[in-house]
Amino acid sequence: MSNILWKSLVVSPAVLGAALLVSTTAIAAPNSATPEVVKADLSTNQQQQNNSASVVPTQTTVVPTQTTEQSDILAQVQQQTQIPQLAQVQQVQQVQQTEVNVLDQVNQYGSEGKVANSQSQVTSVSQFSDVQPTDWAFQALQSLVERYGCIAGYPNGTYRGNRPMTRYEFAAGLNACLDRVNELIATATADLVTKEDLATLQRLQEEFSAELATLRGRVDALEARTAELEANQFSTTTKLVGEAIFALTDSFGDNDNNNTVFQDRVRLDLQTSFTGRDILHTRLAAGNAQRLDIGGNGGAEGLQTFNIGNTGNNDVDIDWLAYYFPVGDNARVYVAATGGIWSDVAATVNPYFEDYDGGNGALSTFASENPIFRIGGGAGAAVNFGFGNKRTFLLPTSVTVGYLGSEASNPTDGSGIFDGNYAALGQLNFNLGDRLALAATYVHGYHGAGSSLFDAGSVNSSVVGTSQANTLSTTDGSSSNSYGLSAAFRPSDRFSVSGFVSYHDVSGNGSGDDFEAWSYALGVAFPDLGKKGNVLGILAGAEPYSRNRFANVDDGDVPYHFEGFYKYQVSDNISITPGVIWVTSPGQDSNNDDAIIGTLRTTFTF
Repeated sequence: MSNILWKSLVVSPAVLGAALLVSTTAIAAPNSATPEVVKADLSTNQQQQNNSASVVPTQTTVVPTQTTEQSDILAQVQQQTQIPQLAQVQQVQQVQQTEVNVLDQVNQYGSEGKVANSQSQVTSVSQFSDVQPTDWAFQALQSLVERYGCIAGYPNGTYRGNRPMTRYEFAAGLNACLDRVNELIATATADLVTKEDLATLQRLQEEFSAELATLRGRVDALEARTAELEANQFSTTTKLVGEAIFALTDSFGDNDNNNTVFQDRVRLDLQTSFTGRDILHTRLAAGNAQRLDIGGNGGAEGLQTFNIGNTGNNDVDIDWLAYYFPVGDNARVYVAATGGIWSDVAATVNPYFEDYDGGNGALSTFASENPIFRIGGGAGAAVNFGFGNKRTFLLPTSVTVGYLGSEASNPTDGSGIFDGNYAALGQLNFNLGDRLALAATYVHGYHGAGSSLFDAGSVNSSVVGTSQANTLSTTDGSSSNSYGLSAAFRPSDRFSVSGFVSYHDVSGNGSGDDFEAWSYALGVAFPDLGKKGNVLGILAGAEPYSRNRFANVDDGDVPYHFEGFYKYQVSDNISITPGVIWVTSPGQDSNNDDAIIGTLRTTFTF
């Protein structure tokens, strides 16, 4: 157990480093924990590091029994070992007698494994002092490590003797060496342990007795809690990630037709892994959030993210079933059986605003991502090819291609995977370090009679933009070719600028079925404003609109969209987001009054 703990202590910086390499196709917001985020960096560094712990070779030399002097010193060492063990037993018994919350214990022990939080768990003031490489104790332990190979937890199998260690970290290494010496003695190879080394171990153990007792007590308590969790666990391969949104919202204006409403949406995502590198998402969703009527003739201006996927009566449905798995070291495949959308696999490059229609990003569907990613959805497949993060800005860092059918499960004529509504996407992603990202996206779509352009797979219901930009031919099918650019620049960790533009060329078979649509926006975000985890976001742009399409509508005005929100992180699992959405000329009709939507959103994640 001591070897396992030591490995966890020393491997954690490497694992943290690998985690920082994730998602080379997008500048991801650090507080986004939504499981739908697609990581385009497909390297297996973390998996390799987890499997790189060296195995200490077994000593096979058979030697005579230990000397009398060695036995005396060894007895003293073992006696010293028993003293902290007795103390730890009493400590464990006391912990077991106290009613504690198991989840709190898990969080506590999980935090101890992190470099940034390890010292906050130490209770002794002396443990904050470092053991310098020039100290006798450090050099003595290093000598023992070299002779007995008692620390093998670093990725390269070596002992890092060039940096200071905390007393707690040092005690973990000392405990590993004690175990190794005991193993040699138990296997009748005691002459490999010299009298001088036993004396050194005794002196080290006396000086670090408090740290050793703390270490062993924590290990035993952790083992007891782990056993309890394993006995009551839901599954060895599946974890549950949940989100619940409470939203108080209303619209304001001279022709306001809405009352103040209190709405909800709940998502329960079962995430299953079979190999450690793949993941199966089975998400259940329910909600009652209905759209506000802001006078846009059936458009989706001002639609909020918690309106996505709701039936209006809290019916539970499987709204997303998808599987990710790697192919080689640089490719990742995505297969969706239902509920697939392009942001599952393509980088949207809109940090802090994008939360994949969750409850910790922007309020509206428009501010969340470039509308081009709302064309099509449903069932299909996509693959992302990564080229690494050291390429020049003129060459892509990754390529994404995919195909999604909106009516893939319907076997009737005019439906199915290839005969029904579909969208095919190709995207190039460019990164310059971790501060600048750019995505160039192309989507070709086919849309049956009565469909909407920006439907996210719902076929006949739009999720962003005006009715003029969404309504397609009601008698024949239409095809569309869409082009989009998305960019993000983060000059510092406290400031981010992102924006997008999209152009859509729609062709139909009837009179008036051909049209063009445009959309663009620019947003600024201030993460960690006032408190770590908080985000202030401000965005302005034009929702998807089309000009000169309907003679009975004064469509000379562009439907501008202004949005501001402030996400306040109450705790790691609760956030409160007040915000305002202002939409001008809903339905592209200058006769329609501007609409102002006010929302207070509370999000619980678990």
